[in-house]
Amino acid sequence: MTLRSDTTDGVLRLTLDRADKKNALDQGMYRGLAAALTRAGDDPAVRVAIIDGAGDVFCAGNDIADFQSGALKGLDGPIGDFLWAISTFPKPLIGAVHGAAVGIGVTMLLHCDLVYAAAGTKFVLPFVNLALVPEAASTVLLPGLMGHQRAAELLFFGDRFTAEHAERVGIVNAVVPSDALADHVDERARALADKPLRSLVTTKNLLKKRDWDAVHRAMKSEAEFFVAGLGAPEAREAFAAFFERRAPDFRQFS
Repeated sequence: MTLRSDTTDGVLRLTLDRADKKNALDQGMYRGLAAALTRAGDDPAVRVAIIDGAGDVFCAGNDIADFQSGALKGLDGPIGDFLWAISTFPKPLIGAVHGAAVGIGVTMLLHCDLVYAAAGTKFVLPFVNLALVPEAASTVLLPGLMGHQRAAELLFFGDRFTAEHAERVGIVNAVVPSDALADHVDERARALADKPLRSLVTTKNLLKKRDWDAVHRAMKSEAEFFVAGLGAPEAREAFAAFFERRAPDFRQFS
């Protein structure tokens, strides 16, 4: 099982449970997440949802084997189903992040309503360094959070940044001690579960309504460029360099 699901007192906890692969997402996990979020959106027993990760890392991004197998087909398939489910989830959604969040492990957080990170967590948006483009509407959501220049710096360079920096630029609500993360998130979730659900759902809808069309247009455009980029020689060089533990040479391409 690579996705655990537990509902207690109105709080659904979805745990990425592929610790041996640092919770890198494969097609099965995307399918599971999409199905779980869709069910939870309609389930009156669920009032709040949490996404967290087992082991030492929240999520190391996409599974490299999926890249190489050609399983990524844009928004037609499990990835698209997941992005639709998380971006349209009607109830409060909390991200609980620890260890590291890479690629989709960061961009999925942009669709959460609240995000809490353990101290010491590292974040990476490596898309350009892999000769790809960002996904999950991050080209719209990141500038909306922090402004164009800060978003460009994170996306252009793909450098690691700290939980404290993520908090400063608006990706994270608060940084808490690692051993206090689970309790802090549970307390926040329970507090929300005690509030009137109709008011929460309506407030969330009003908060997101303005950006709805822009987010889904961006997802579509990003996916088209992402899939096209996977077949380009620059991406083949990037992945070869990754496995060979060397710096890629992009200057050979015009």
